[in-house]
Amino acid sequence: MGFSTQSMNVHSHTHSHTPARAAQEQIDLPIQGMSCASCASRIERALREAEGVSRASVNFATRKASIRFDPSKIDVAHLVDVVRDTGYETAPPRDGHAHHLAHGAPSDEHDHSAHLHPDASQRRWLLIRVITGIVLSTPVLILAMSHGRIALLGHPGDRWLQAVLSGVVLLFAGWPFLTSTWRGLKHFAANMDTLVALGAGAAYFASLAALFWPRLFVTGDAPAHEAPVYFEASAAIITLVLVGKYLEARATGRARAAIERLLSLQPRTARVEREGHEQEIPIDDVQVGDIVTVRPGERIAVDGEVVGGRSSVDESMLTGESVPIDKKEGDEVYAATISSGGSLRFRATRIGRDTALQQIVRQVEEAQGSKAPIARLADRVSGIFVPIVLFIALLTFAAWMLVGDPSTRLELALITSVSVLVVACPCALGLATPTAVMVGTGIAAERGVVIRSGEALETAHKVSAIIFDKTGTITEGSPALGDAAPAEGFDEDELLRLAAAAERDSEHPIGKAVVEGARERGLDIPRAQDFKSAAGRGVEARIDRRAVIVGSAAFLKERGVAVDTPAERSEHSGLTPVSVAVNGQFAGTITVADRVRPDSKDAVERLHAAGLLVVMMTGDHETPAQAVAREIGLDRVFAQVLPDQKADHVRRLQEEGHTVAMVGDGINDAPALAQADVGIAVGSGTDVAIETAGITLMKSGIRDVPWTLGLSRAAMRTIRQNLFWAFLYNVLAIPIAAGVLYSATGWLLSPIIASAAMAFSSVSVVLNSLRLRIVSIG
Repeated sequence: MGFSTQSMNVHSHTHSHTPARAAQEQIDLPIQGMSCASCASRIERALREAEGVSRASVNFATRKASIRFDPSKIDVAHLVDVVRDTGYETAPPRDGHAHHLAHGAPSDEHDHSAHLHPDASQRRWLLIRVITGIVLSTPVLILAMSHGRIALLGHPGDRWLQAVLSGVVLLFAGWPFLTSTWRGLKHFAANMDTLVALGAGAAYFASLAALFWPRLFVTGDAPAHEAPVYFEASAAIITLVLVGKYLEARATGRARAAIERLLSLQPRTARVEREGHEQEIPIDDVQVGDIVTVRPGERIAVDGEVVGGRSSVDESMLTGESVPIDKKEGDEVYAATISSGGSLRFRATRIGRDTALQQIVRQVEEAQGSKAPIARLADRVSGIFVPIVLFIALLTFAAWMLVGDPSTRLELALITSVSVLVVACPCALGLATPTAVMVGTGIAAERGVVIRSGEALETAHKVSAIIFDKTGTITEGSPALGDAAPAEGFDEDELLRLAAAAERDSEHPIGKAVVEGARERGLDIPRAQDFKSAAGRGVEARIDRRAVIVGSAAFLKERGVAVDTPAERSEHSGLTPVSVAVNGQFAGTITVADRVRPDSKDAVERLHAAGLLVVMMTGDHETPAQAVAREIGLDRVFAQVLPDQKADHVRRLQEEGHTVAMVGDGINDAPALAQADVGIAVGSGTDVAIETAGITLMKSGIRDVPWTLGLSRAAMRTIRQNLFWAFLYNVLAIPIAAGVLYSATGWLLSPIIASAAMAFSSVSVVLNSLRLRIVSIG
């Protein structure tokens, strides 16, 4: 599969775009206390301004800050301080980064990072607050809607009961909103929690004032008990917003489900050979070099190299490939895959966070934490949104107090300003892009496609031309036996048997292909004597007392053998001809070819159906390259391309106006992968290709390329839908909440309806993103 610590270690490495003198490291910090996208924007801005930070991205959906920094200028402790100075809480992850802290690092006993994630523990507390809010808000709403007709307490006793119950809702269920608002005010900042706290608090304390000083709120001879109170609005605002946050947390958890499923596949223990016998030990205690055993039906604990036994291994959880792969001595095995056909002994080569599984998880998590370029508009809007809403709410209150009827203006001013505060939540804007990126990258990971950034996911939908490397990408990457054409007096099996016997000791790929092809046909291959090899030209040997020569037509001619012309013509078909002579007589021709992968033609047809220009680039000669192009229907072929020329061909297509994707698997593809708008590495390729690409296909072959581009298009449709509805919601909701329709229609937006609408907007964005799991991607 080609993955290694080098290629997949995304958390601590030197980046090719950074000068050697400034080695960059990366860390993901969990953030607690964010309530909307404006919070993320404020933290992001503070981190970017810190000396030594080259990149900072704060994702509201994942509650993580991804930071790239120069450790010679700033350490993790100072990054934590920057976050805390903005009014939010964080702690460095325990695994692999606590050693960066010079001071202030939490010990294992006081590791706070666990409860900073939106995990099951947080959701339980959130659920407790939701239940408390529902239980206590329900009687408040009933009493408020009865308008004194419930004789259980009578006036003004029911109002005092509403005050007590809604006060508990505000102080207990709404405590996170209050504390978040207080932290923000200390740092001269406002967020969505500020809007909720001000809206619910204004409704509650204005109602409380009406209980104590009713004459301030009634005019003329109206009785004091008619002073308006809005305890039900205060309690309902808190409760409905909490319900929305809980549903949002549940839905966001479902968006992360793919990663959680991958992580759950890792065994907790391993069977290791120590001190002459097997011991079952915790997975964390396995060391590199340990001999690990796995029995049929068990999951492999760590990555390793087989040293004994044979088995079929189900690697579908890593690659998405459903067919088990046979493993024998010398083959690699990977953590969390299943040994389904036998027992294996293997030497542990990568453990812990270095296993292929953990590296894939880290890459997908980094992609989920990254931002697609389309998110920048929403970020800019969210960053200034809350102050604008506060200004609109104050303006609304002042306008109604100035122009409203004296008998109702305070009531109308209070209702409208509170509704504006509550309805204008920027959560939907903040969730629009990251939730779609989370779901999209998670779906891809389940299929065996690793998308390394939101930018790669977004750019892929614009691809108009795609370039494939030939060898190992469109083709199998290794020669395979084709046809055999025996000369008169020889039969096909005898021709193959003698050729394979002569090539049996050869190390040349073509010779190995002949031997393997003969074995697949069940032929008995005798031992050769007097074996001689002429490098790159052919071999000679004595088999069954006959002199056999196998090689190019030119090699046989050098040995005085007259080669039939059809053997030479086969070169024009894209096949490599191998000529055979026995006892100085031409015996026939065997063809060897780098076979086209079975799925390549179908992939090209699907790309054509999507309107893409499909190109192949290869170092091979024009004739075999054109033969492959004809077989699978390519639009263009760049043949005889030197490694340092591949990026130039990518650039040429870009200059024609194309957005270019490059698909390759070799070291010589790395410059072209970097030059392309989207680099796609085939997972069977080299570490350098995988490291350079923005997308990695864990399977060999190109069958998932059309699917990946289709996923990008579906994700972008979802993001645009999310942003459209989020913007439209706020554009329509704020004026209605401010009461612009009141004079014409008498309509006012109740704070209760406003809070329900706000909660629904956030949840609907997340649910729309989850639709990616069921839409047809292609």
